[in-house]
Amino acid sequence: MSAERRGRLQRLLSDRGADGALVTNPVNIRYLSGFTGSNGALLVDVDGPVRLITDGRYQDQAAAEAPDVDVIIDRELLCACARYMTGTWAVETNHLTVDEYRQLPSGTAGLDGAVESLRAIKDPGECQLLSRACQLSTRALDGLLESGLEGRTERELSRDLQWRIYELGADEIAFEFIIASGPNAAIPHHRPTDRKIRRGDFVKIDFGAQAGGYHADCTRTFVTGPAADWQREMYDVVRHSQLAGLDACVAGTEIRDVWNASVDVLADAGWREYFTTGLGHGVGLQIHEDPFIGPRRTGKLAGGMTVTIEPGVYVPGSGGVRIEDTLVVTENGARVLTTMTKDLVEI
Repeated sequence: MSAERRGRLQRLLSDRGADGALVTNPVNIRYLSGFTGSNGALLVDVDGPVRLITDGRYQDQAAAEAPDVDVIIDRELLCACARYMTGTWAVETNHLTVDEYRQLPSGTAGLDGAVESLRAIKDPGECQLLSRACQLSTRALDGLLESGLEGRTERELSRDLQWRIYELGADEIAFEFIIASGPNAAIPHHRPTDRKIRRGDFVKIDFGAQAGGYHADCTRTFVTGPAADWQREMYDVVRHSQLAGLDACVAGTEIRDVWNASVDVLADAGWREYFTTGLGHGVGLQIHEDPFIGPRRTGKLAGGMTVTIEPGVYVPGSGGVRIEDTLVVTENGARVLTTMTKDLVEI
C-alpha cells in the first residue's frame, strides 16, 4: 500500500517537472512508508530509489515498518538528504524552519501540500481502520451512559470514557476529550473541570478512539433528567442542521454548498448567531486534516474523503449542543461511521 501511495506521488512530481520530493512531516512519512518514528526524512526520487533517513535509535524499527525502502542511518538528517538531492526537488516548506531550509541545495521548490492532497482520499484499508476507531468510540460511550452521568464530575467522565476506550482495544485516544456540562456546554472546546453534572444539565461529549493511527471524532449531547422546552428547541434545530449537512455530503458537491446546507437551517430557525465554529474537517492520520468545511473553502468533495459534520449552537450562560459524525463521502451520499442515535437522550 505504501508503494502505491509513493507511486501516485511520483507521478504527480513528474507532471510538475520535479526530480523528487523531500518529505519531513512525520504524518506524511508514515503515510508513504509506514515508519512511525519521531525523527526521520523520506526522499522520494521520481526515477530512483526511495530512501528513509533516520538515526540509530530507529534502525530496527525502520527496517521492520518500512521494509521496501532503503534505510540510511545518519544523525544529521538534512545534511544526509542534501547529498542525494540533485536536480529539482520539492520540499515541505510548510514544515521546515528557515534554518533547516538553508541546509538544503538551492533550487528547491515547495511541495505545496501534495501529500496532504493524496491523504484526503482514503483507500479501503484506511476506511476500515477509521470504521474500527468509530465503533470502539461509540461502544465506549454506550457503556459510559449506562453508568450514569448525574453527580459525577466532568473530569471523572473523561477519565472513565478514556479507560473504556482502551479496554475495548483502542491504540490511543484520538484527542483530549471535551466533556462540558450545564453552562460549560456553551464553550465549544471546553476542557473538563471538577464541576459536577446536575439534574437538568446539557452534557456535551466530544471524543474519539484511535485505531492503527486513524482517528475517530464524534460528539453527542445529552440531558440529565427531563429536557426543558428550550433544550428541546435548541437540540432539534442542531439535529436538523446536522442532518442537512450529512445529506449534502455527496461526491462532486462544492464544499461551500455543504456549509450552506447545514448553516441555512440554523439561520432559518433564528439560531445562526450562536454558531461560532467551523462545520467540519477531514479526519484520518490526523484529527484535523484536509478538507476543511467552511464558507470560503474552495473545491469539491470527492469519493473516499472522510470528514466530520458538526454544527452546534452555543448560548453563553445557558448551554450548548453539538452533534458530530465521522463519515465517508461516496457517490451515493454519506456513509456514517459513528452509528449511534442522534435523538435527544434524557438520562
